Amino acid sequence: MRLDLSPGAVLLSGRLLDDAPALLTGLAPILECAPLRHMQTRRGYFMSVAMTNCGDVGWVSDRRGYRYSALDPASGQPWPPMPAAFCELATRLAAEAGFAGFHPDACLINRYDIGARLGLHQDKDEADFSAPIVSCSFGLPATFLWGGATRHDKTQKIRLEHGDVLIWGGAARLYFHGVQPIRAGVHPDVGDFRLNLTFRQALAR
Repeated sequence: MRLDLSPGAVLLSGRLLDDAPALLTGLAPILECAPLRHMQTRRGYFMSVAMTNCGDVGWVSDRRGYRYSALDPASGQPWPPMPAAFCELATRLAAEAGFAGFHPDACLINRYDIGARLGLHQDKDEADFSAPIVSCSFGLPATFLWGGATRHDKTQKIRLEHGDVLIWGGAARLYFHGVQPIRAGVHPDVGDFRLNLTFRQALAR
């Protein structure tokens, strides 16, 4: 089912239910090479969400701020390559939402344990805002906060389930968004946490 949240923002409910097993299996070698970790913010706090990356570059955070890096700061090595199947799927999903020609070069892998959350923010560390964000949800459900162009705009509460895909770009590309604390539970295929794969075109083309 497709739901248009606002111009440029589309929810594809259950779109990845058939693809989920292969995608989750494909994560195993990536996480072995670049384990999940709680990154530090510029203010010195540690994020409640555990993160890692695959692709040409990865999103990183530390006391110096937020940015993309070709190297994993934990190992000093390049991030694991993005599986071709991941990239091809993200391209197809973006096209379904009306964003043809999307070619992600970064995939952020986020693990939300019980109680983990993400405050309202914009995705604005990319070099070019013309490409959309493709966000895929697995495991425990999450309450996603979808806002507007300013932090003070009213937010919608969107329930994201296992296999849902949220895509935003165009007029909505810099809209504020966040995730409320994950509630306790166990997903039969994933466990007691939520996994989120976020595909981005981080480098200028």
